[in-house]
Amino acid sequence: MTVEKFTLAGAAGIIEGVLDHPEGAPRGIALVAHPHPLFGGTMDNKVAVTLMRTFVKLGYVVARINFRGVGKSEGVHDHGQGETDDMAQVHGWMVEKFPGLPVALSGFSFGTYVQSQLGQRLLAAGTPAERLVLVGAAAKKWQMADIPADTILIHGENDDTIPLVDVLEWVRPQDIPVLVIPGADHFFHRKLHHIKGWVTQLWRRPGDVADLETDGTPAD
Repeated sequence: MTVEKFTLAGAAGIIEGVLDHPEGAPRGIALVAHPHPLFGGTMDNKVAVTLMRTFVKLGYVVARINFRGVGKSEGVHDHGQGETDDMAQVHGWMVEKFPGLPVALSGFSFGTYVQSQLGQRLLAAGTPAERLVLVGAAAKKWQMADIPADTILIHGENDDTIPLVDVLEWVRPQDIPVLVIPGADHFFHRKLHHIKGWVTQLWRRPGDVADLETDGTPAD
């Protein structure tokens, strides 16, 4: 894995970021969004780094940025709107830099709100994300957008920042499963390996069977 620092000129000033490259040519792009910047969230958060390493192992080139007011990123916290704008700008830059590759969106806590909003923007523009991975989804903390049915949702059983019941209430109308890690708190202390393991196991690769019906398993 090789690491490349970058900066972009964003609407609120400099956007500081890092590209993490896999070995060989990338098979996709992944954007990773960190937790709330007013509570210590940065692109080096351990959950964000775990998501990055997972995608690099899957062969993706990964972009992480510091949100406004964090590190060398300029501007001030914009309650998700400006942060989504900045992530959208990174998305456009990455698509130009690595043309023709699918784009995965992933985030942790506040970052899940940003990625759910960006996912809706991309869908409306006719350029939907390949898939979303949301860890510690910020249900009831922010107005989470609807998400695709194949989104990978991972949550801690003992999350006292975003209670599991709030996540279940959010996704119940969408009929989307949640992977619950027993004993995990909001920051997945001593449980990070489960994030890497489940995303790796559930990630679809080009050419994989899209649904169970095609291999003879009856649909419900």
